[in-house]
Amino acid sequence: MALAPGAFRLMGIVNVTPDSFSDGGRFLEAGAAIEHSLRLVGEGADIVDVGGESTRPGAEPVGAEVELERVQPVIEGLAAAATGVQISIDTSKASVAGASLGAGASLVNDVSAFRADPAMAGVVADRDADCCLMHMLGEPRTMQQNPRYEDVLDEVKAFLEERLAFAVSEGVSERRVLLDPGIGFGKTVEHNLVLLRRLGELLALGRPLVIGTSRKSFLGRITGREAGDRLAGTIATNVLALERGASVFRVHDVRPVADALAVAAATVRDR
Repeated sequence: MALAPGAFRLMGIVNVTPDSFSDGGRFLEAGAAIEHSLRLVGEGADIVDVGGESTRPGAEPVGAEVELERVQPVIEGLAAAATGVQISIDTSKASVAGASLGAGASLVNDVSAFRADPAMAGVVADRDADCCLMHMLGEPRTMQQNPRYEDVLDEVKAFLEERLAFAVSEGVSERRVLLDPGIGFGKTVEHNLVLLRRLGELLALGRPLVIGTSRKSFLGRITGREAGDRLAGTIATNVLALERGASVFRVHDVRPVADALAVAAATVRDR
């Protein structure tokens, strides 16, 4: 995925799950999920990220068959709507990714960065799909159990560099790769703040950076707000991330974040 300097894209979140941390169960029925996806497109989403398995801290895994039953009709419905939006499948399973790419998706958002399923890199390479590789310490059930780093930015950077090299070695085109430092995935509040503070250092990896802070618990720790009331914190962190070089923003609330980023981008564009 190529982005012009100063450009950004909004990735709207569609959780087709019963247990996601802020909207679990709201869009489990395919019709509701498709309607929500189209609403996000109308609000300015460039990418719609459809997921059928929660990756919140402590989440239990689900089988590929269940996951695919949840996401495939949504992807097919969104593809049939022919909005021109890019469809992303949020999965770590190669079988789910392959079927979703066949149904109309063109981006694989893998929170395991191709570690969970050895076949995933081949699926992405064979389809010449875009992909997002994310840093996560451990796995969702255990990632928030006392996460430790010597230097969180250096370790995340080294991980993403290694995963990028692995993907390319498996035949994935480097120009297809997005990188995500994994805010909230095996990190304390301070780890997340360090990553946001030093985000610009990850630009040395040479790939677009994806940021996902939307409604996350570290914002609640700072502000005292519940998940559904963290829009202001979400906007603040995304604007700061844009200023530090991020270019893809994964959010629940597309329209207000899009407006905030448009103003921020206009302000910093001539630097």
